[in-house]
Amino acid sequence: MTFKSTPYLLFDGNCEEAMTFYHDCIGGELTVTKLGDTPMKGQFPVEKHERVINAHLKNGDLEFSASDWMASPEFDPVQGNTTAIFVESLTSDDARTVFNSLAVGSDTLRFQDLHEMPIGMYGQFYDRFGVQWIFLSR
Repeated sequence: MTFKSTPYLLFDGNCEEAMTFYHDCIGGELTVTKLGDTPMKGQFPVEKHERVINAHLKNGDLEFSASDWMASPEFDPVQGNTTAIFVESLTSDDARTVFNSLAVGSDTLRFQDLHEMPIGMYGQFYDRFGVQWIFLSR
């Protein structure tokens, strides 16, 4: 199994501003994708289309990703639920194996099982220790 893990930050509408600031400070390559520029835009209200669905900053071995919060109003962003471990896998079988293992005893209220999306196989949950995990397999 081959995985890649990076820190993942969640913002409430100011992801692009924050990631641009970090890019100005750190340098490297920054990519920003807004929800309205993806095939997933139809799954969200128009007022969220300007939100960032994924931003990625990389400079050498320093690397992290971020997005704007999409779960409101069901769940509000508060200190403690605005960071996650982002796991990318080359195969959906590998992702499923580790996802299922880590999800034992997880919070069922915010659980999203791995499912196909236009960006790949995606799922997320808070584990039994309160750590948020986001999985993506392309």
